[in-house]
Amino acid sequence: MAGRRRVGKELVRSLVKTSGGTSYALTIPIEIVRKFDWMKRQKLQLSVDEKKKRITISDWPRKK
Repeated sequence: MAGRRRVGKELVRSLVKTSGGTSYALTIPIEIVRKFDWMKRQKLQLSVDEKKKRITISDWPRKK
């Protein structure tokens, strides 16, 4: 499969530009999607830590 290769036990993914050229995409292994019970079109929240150069994906907070 293009964009995916194994390095030891860890999966390495490639960052790809979408067809419009204004966004990028990163595929997530199906095992992770199933582990967190994410579904198609589910809203997820993205947090960026620029100091540590990390991106965190979490479930969208529900309205109270």
